[in-house]
Amino acid sequence: MKTKVFLLIALSLVIFACGKKESAKAPVKKSGPLTIGMSQCNLGEPWRVQMNEDIKQAAAKQKELKVVFKDAQNDSLKQVAQIEEFISAGVDAIIVSPKEAAPLTPVVKTAFEKGIPIIVLDRRVNGDKYTCFIGADNKKIGKAVGEWITQKLKGKGKVVELKGLMTSTPGQDRHSGFRSGIEGSDVEIIFDVDMKWLEPAARKEMESALARFKDINLVYAHNDPGAHGAYLAAKAAGREKDILFVGIDGLPQEGQMYVKQGILAASFEYPTGGKEAVDTAMEIFNGQIPEKEITLRSRVFTTKNIDRGGVLL
Repeated sequence: MKTKVFLLIALSLVIFACGKKESAKAPVKKSGPLTIGMSQCNLGEPWRVQMNEDIKQAAAKQKELKVVFKDAQNDSLKQVAQIEEFISAGVDAIIVSPKEAAPLTPVVKTAFEKGIPIIVLDRRVNGDKYTCFIGADNKKIGKAVGEWITQKLKGKGKVVELKGLMTSTPGQDRHSGFRSGIEGSDVEIIFDVDMKWLEPAARKEMESALARFKDINLVYAHNDPGAHGAYLAAKAAGREKDILFVGIDGLPQEGQMYVKQGILAASFEYPTGGKEAVDTAMEIFNGQIPEKEITLRSRVFTTKNIDRGGVLL
């Protein structure tokens, strides 16, 4: 009889344990000297230089925190190798701003499964095998650009779209969001091309657009360097006054400055997330479980609101 009772109790405990949803375990609290490995996809874009600077400034406020920066130089294979180096070195956390989603997904997953907190910043990887993703909503921003352009052009016009790297998630989202923003209008995309986020490439592609089309009302570039490159090409052709230029990033020393100078009609902010990445890493080091997704707010800067600090989207 006692044996039967014991078996019933044991069976009940097993059933309870199997039916209970596994709860997330808080990270082990860490103290003393801490190291974060930061892999930046490239430093050819001013926005990415600013991201690194924001990380440096946030880390400088923390005692005994060191950040090791690596530049992947727009090479996904090199960036994968950098993450592997961080894993082998046993860093306390990793921050990565990927060049492309697919090539970085496996190594990010490896770090995550080894128990190394890994914060994905700005550009996503595939799946959910990471500790935290931090970034603004590129589809929302792209749609806001499309709606703003539709209103600015009164529902009709010829537009050039200079796209960011289309194997990266921001490029894809800024494109699809924009197309949804102009849907139903008579805004016509007469020329679109991937300029890979680079100002020289944007300028060259804009030269091709100017040679092909006599009438261009507006240029939408996926980042402010692209918009500025397009402006320079139009200025060299004597056509800059006939065209409006719109970009994304909104850095004070770049997009916002271009709006103040009258070069850009609008710049839509994409926050770097550098400070937020360090803050999240510190939460993890203090034994807290961070949010899986942290969405940053964005603003639009135009000649009408630039002196007021822009308007939140």
